[in-house]
Amino acid sequence: MNTSAENITWDWTGAEVEAESFRRIEAEAGDHGLPLPHWRVVRRMIHTTTEFAILGEVGFHGNPVEVGLEALREGRPIYSDSNMIRSGISVPKLQKFHPAYARESIHCYVADPEVAELAKDRNCTRALAAIDVGRPIIDDGIVLIGNAPLALAGICRMIEAGELRPRLIIGMPVGFVNVIESKEWLMRTDVPHIVLSGRRGGSPLAVTALHAIMESA
Repeated sequence: MNTSAENITWDWTGAEVEAESFRRIEAEAGDHGLPLPHWRVVRRMIHTTTEFAILGEVGFHGNPVEVGLEALREGRPIYSDSNMIRSGISVPKLQKFHPAYARESIHCYVADPEVAELAKDRNCTRALAAIDVGRPIIDDGIVLIGNAPLALAGICRMIEAGELRPRLIIGMPVGFVNVIESKEWLMRTDVPHIVLSGRRGGSPLAVTALHAIMESA
């Protein structure tokens, strides 16, 4: 008997699957105590990973959901540290906030020849060199970091130096080197941010957080 096949629900729509997934997340999470806008972000991140440990690892500072929505309504540019983030953000969702949004509104310079040459000259990573090229976008823009901790650390250094101030930072680099340190540095700044503490992170989670912010509208 193929019990696995018998237990599969075949006739649900995508919306029904998502609603049922959220219902199960709500039931398993229990009384989380988060404000609804923050819970939407965390719930969406749990939905992306199935990891309930995230519930205790996401930090919010400076009303990041409200600040993010305001920046989106103004059509502020978006800086990303990976082309995966650039590809993953939904342009149709962005356009619900501002009609001028397009794929070109989401900037990633890490693969640019100029950045490669700069990184070679400076003996640094491309992600770190890219923030210099992207400085006009980062300043007063929306920043998503899901891959490169040095990009996040470099932005924090510029913030402390008074060289720029992003409107919002979603700081979720993943890995083993410089990851925890860069996130802790972000948490010491007063820039509105959403951060996933520890080594966990990744570009999909950064995109998920931004999409969840949009849902709060």
